[in-house]
Amino acid sequence: MATKISDAPTQTEKLREIKLHHVLSFQLAQASIVSDTLFKKHVGLTLDLRQAEYTLLALVTESPGSTSAKLAKALSVTAPNMTAWVDRLEARGLLRRERSESDRRAQMLHATQKGKQLVNTAMTKLLKAEKDALKSLSNIEQATLIELLHKVATLRSEI
Repeated sequence: MATKISDAPTQTEKLREIKLHHVLSFQLAQASIVSDTLFKKHVGLTLDLRQAEYTLLALVTESPGSTSAKLAKALSVTAPNMTAWVDRLEARGLLRRERSESDRRAQMLHATQKGKQLVNTAMTKLLKAEKDALKSLSNIEQATLIELLHKVATLRSEI
C-alpha cells in the first residue's frame, strides 16, 4: 500500500509547492533548516562548536588515528578546510595530531579526553533536541527517516 504524501506545506510562507513536493533536494533543504537551527541553538551557541567541527570531532572520536586526508575525502571537503578545522580543534585542546610511524608524512588525529567529553555532551543535547522536534513522528517513523537519509547519504560514492 502506497503511503499518502502530506499536502501540508513547509514554511515557504504557505506557498504552493506541489511540484517541489517530490523533489528530494527541496525536501532535504527544507529539513536542513530544522536540523541546522536545532544544532545552532542546542550545540553551536552553547558549546561554541560549528557543525563541521562537531562532525570531524565525532568521527575522530569513533575512528581514532584517522588521517586528515581520509577525513577530508569522507566529508568531501578540501585539505585547506580540513586543516583549518583541525587547527581550531587542536587550539581548543579537543584534538591532537600524532605522526604516523608507518608514514612520517601522515598525521593521525585523536580526540583528547576533553574532546571526547564535548562530543558526548553535544550528542546528548542534539539527540534530545531532535527527539523533541520530531515528536510528531512515531519512534518507528523517526528510525525509518534516519535509515532512509543514511541510505541517500551513502550514494555519494556512486555519483
